Amino acid sequence: MAARADKVSRVDHDGVTLVEGATPDVRFAFTERAGGVSEDAYSSLNLGSHVGDDPFAVQENRRRALEAMGAAECEHNLLVPNQVHGDHIVAVTSNGADDLEAVREQIAEGCDAIVCTAHDVPVLLCFADCVPVVLVAPSGFAVVHSGWKGTIARISAKACQALCDAAGCDASDVSAYIGPHILGDEYEVSQELMDRFAAEFSWIDASTSRMLDLSAAICEALVDVGVDADNIVDTQLSTVRQNDRFYSYRNEDGTCGRHAAIGVML
Repeated sequence: MAARADKVSRVDHDGVTLVEGATPDVRFAFTERAGGVSEDAYSSLNLGSHVGDDPFAVQENRRRALEAMGAAECEHNLLVPNQVHGDHIVAVTSNGADDLEAVREQIAEGCDAIVCTAHDVPVLLCFADCVPVVLVAPSGFAVVHSGWKGTIARISAKACQALCDAAGCDASDVSAYIGPHILGDEYEVSQELMDRFAAEFSWIDASTSRMLDLSAAICEALVDVGVDADNIVDTQLSTVRQNDRFYSYRNEDGTCGRHAAIGVML
C-alpha cells in the first residue's frame, strides 16, 4: 500500500506561483493566475486557448508554467485536450512523435482525463471553478477535469482504474490531489440536479440543501474503487473566495482565463 499522500506546497518560481507536489516519479502542480503576460480579464497566467485571449500570450504562459515545474525541455510534447464535460479518458504510453500525434488527434475530439505512463510528456487541463484532480501512481499519473457532469459520472474513479491498468498497480497505490475549485458552500444548484446527485451518492440529502459539494463526491467515488482515504489530499482552495489567486467562471460572469492542473514524469 502507498504511503500517506504528501501535502502540497505553495511555491513562487520567479513570479509564477504553483501549488505543487512531487513523488520520485511524478511532478504535478495547480497553477495560480499570477506570473503571466495576459491582460484584462485574462490577467495574467491564463492557460486556456479557448477563452478569447491572445494565443501568443497563452503559449508564453504555458511555457512559463512548464519552466516553473522544471519541464521546459519537454514543452514540445505538451498535451492539452479539448475538454467537453464528459467522462472519456485517453491513455498515453509513449513519447514517440507519431504516438503523440495520434493522441493529439484523439484528445482534440474531446476528453476530460488523460492517463500518462510516458516520460517527458506534460499533461495540462484547464479550470475556472470545476474540480481539478491529479492521480499519482508509482509509475504514472492522470490529470482529470471533473465538473458536475464528470463528477456524477465518477470520472475520477474511472481514471483511477485506467491508471492502475496502465501502471500495473492497485488503487491502494494511488494518491489523489484535489485542486482549487468552487467549494460546497459556494455552489448552489437546481433541485433537479441535487436529486440526481442524491440518487448517485447516498450521503447527499437533497431535501435539506441545494449546495453541492463536488470534491466530497469525488472523494467517495475514489474510495469506492479502492483509494485509501488517507491518500486523498483535498486542498479546499476556493476559486470564488480566492478569486485573486484563481479564475472563477461564476465569480467573473463567464469572462475569465483558466488556471491549470499539470502533471509530468521526468
